[in-house]
Amino acid sequence: MEPYKNFRLCGYVYAYYLDEADEARIRRDIDFAKTYTAMDKVYLESHRALVDIPRDKLLRAKALFEESGFQVSGGITATALVDEPKPSLFDCFCFSDPRHRQRFYDIVRETASVFDEIILDDYFFSSCRCSLCIQQKGPLTWEEFKTRQFAEVSREIVSIARQVNPRCRFVIKYPNWYESYQATGYDPGVQKDIFDGVYTGTESRASNYNGQHLQRYLSYALPRFLENTAPGRNGGGWIDLGGASGDKNMWLEQANLTLFAKMPELMLFNFATVTQGDSLPPLGTDLRRVDALLSQAGAPEGVVTYEPHGSDGEDQLMNYLGMCGIPFEPKPAFDFSAPVLFLAENAAFGPGVVEKLKKYVENGGHAVITSGFLKAEWGKGIEDLTSLKPTGRRVTGTRYQVNYLNIPDGAIHQSDQPIPLEVFQNKNNATWNDVLLHVNDFCTPLLTQDLYGKGMLNTLIVPDNFGDLYRIPGPIWSFIAKVFARGARLFLGAEPRVNLFRYDNGVFAVYNYRPYGAPLELTLLDEQAAGFVDLETGERFTQPHHVNPQPRRMGDAATCRPEPLERVFRLHIAPGEFKFYRLLTE
Repeated sequence: MEPYKNFRLCGYVYAYYLDEADEARIRRDIDFAKTYTAMDKVYLESHRALVDIPRDKLLRAKALFEESGFQVSGGITATALVDEPKPSLFDCFCFSDPRHRQRFYDIVRETASVFDEIILDDYFFSSCRCSLCIQQKGPLTWEEFKTRQFAEVSREIVSIARQVNPRCRFVIKYPNWYESYQATGYDPGVQKDIFDGVYTGTESRASNYNGQHLQRYLSYALPRFLENTAPGRNGGGWIDLGGASGDKNMWLEQANLTLFAKMPELMLFNFATVTQGDSLPPLGTDLRRVDALLSQAGAPEGVVTYEPHGSDGEDQLMNYLGMCGIPFEPKPAFDFSAPVLFLAENAAFGPGVVEKLKKYVENGGHAVITSGFLKAEWGKGIEDLTSLKPTGRRVTGTRYQVNYLNIPDGAIHQSDQPIPLEVFQNKNNATWNDVLLHVNDFCTPLLTQDLYGKGMLNTLIVPDNFGDLYRIPGPIWSFIAKVFARGARLFLGAEPRVNLFRYDNGVFAVYNYRPYGAPLELTLLDEQAAGFVDLETGERFTQPHHVNPQPRRMGDAATCRPEPLERVFRLHIAPGEFKFYRLLTE
């Protein structure tokens, strides 16, 4: 089977399989994988939990895969029982204990003697709080202690591997729970300069049936974040059938979004599972389609999101908003050149963030902050940018109104269920309420705007339950998407549970996760574009469904803020389906 043009497909062969499988089974499973896919690389795991694969057995398995045309690397899962259990979830290694360090270092040494590349499964963390950890931690916080300790261990294992095998390339795979890295020792901002490469856990799984609040959009956003952390060294995305509630569509979504993020490898966990069930045939068909589409897509782009390493607050909010049609490009550094900059509560961990934000907006930038960020920076200078003030009071309602200064909508849009929202006091005409929630004879802002210097600051009031964002009506989301799209060529207005992906060559994609195929509204802002074309069917969209009214001068105002012409097109995308398009500029 011909290799893929835009990525390679890999399988992670975990130690339990290698421990049990004979040569005949391995050959059968190789044939199965090659029947349905162009998989051409595997990572053979030398250790997991209580299983160690002897060196001679690793070498025999390596030879079997190489005979079938596979590139073969090694893998390690950092779980074990060393003498007695530790107070650590999943029996991860305790690197405060010299016995644990020695055991792990021996595993690394043995694995490096067999392979020229090693990847660490995402159990390379520790929640251990044994007496040794407590003693060594001292006055540090657990986050400080764990990240410092793991940076030290990271340097040591990379050094050990290179001493054994100077050709050995060492890669760290990060898990999907990025908001919690620092609590267990992960620190991509430091470790990217220790390891030869990074890898991304893109297992988004079922959002309702785990405690991680994972949304499907994570499979795209997290690899983009780690790519911006270690440019050119994010080796791929790792997907997993586990936790998908038996839904094969979720399995395909993980793969698709990982590849939409332009990852060079797609890793399947694990080889034993995918070669025994019915998950590989549909994936193989899907990958051919995605590969052809990616050949036409440029570099990913989106609303730049400031995500400092080691930050905390409004966990996973970006991915909830991504499921509301907002495309993001998360970065660990404050980007003064971004056309639009998004800051949630975790951005408050960035050094000097308010002064940077003031400078950015004053010089003409457009920032969107959340109520969580505003509260985190309250009393630290954010008051210079807005008159908004948290009250702690909450109201619950279902009726929303766009109250935009240039084009007052006036229409009331109803949600299917009431949403509790914190009341933020603001001074009329010092701050403007772009979107309001109406409750009886009272209204409170959902979205506000403030002018500062040459730029603008919008504040989005976020519900306590991020899932309530999906209750906000589609017309309201269309306006919010427009606010996020300043400087962009298009935006998507729709009921939530959809994704928009943008690329820098005018290609874009839309994914519909909703259980029905109601029309989506794609608004073109690029007046030079004649429309857009479906990359697969060739269908051309050149006649908009309608054109939104242009801004007008308000009341006794002397001027009107200019805005691009908004041509609105209707798209019909089936449930669970995606489509790629390209702007027509000729």
